[in-house]
Amino acid sequence: MNKKSQIAIAAVFGFLGVALGAFGAHGLGDSLSDKMLETYKTGVLYHLIHSVVLLVLALSNYNFVRSFIFITVGIILFSFSLYIYSVMGIVFFAMVTPFGGVSFLVGWILIIFETRKTE
Repeated sequence: MNKKSQIAIAAVFGFLGVALGAFGAHGLGDSLSDKMLETYKTGVLYHLIHSVVLLVLALSNYNFVRSFIFITVGIILFSFSLYIYSVMGIVFFAMVTPFGGVSFLVGWILIIFETRKTE
């Protein structure tokens, strides 16, 4: 995966994070319970934070491809499962969320290892 593709993927995730955050704030406020709205907001928070992380990884001089992949998968599994669960109430998706969290953790650990390898 080349740097240009990584930047484009980070930008798509950043765009989606802002769009889904706005949708949650303006379109879902009256239709979700407070608990489900907080769940949705948690998805947006992690989505946006990790979108910025993807962009930083893409712009870095280090080779963070594996970290980039795990964090991308983390956004999909963690945030999107929370979006679906909070809006549709399908409990299965709430059970997917921890796999996204683990994917985020692996991505962060890989960043540590990749920077240690270059010293």
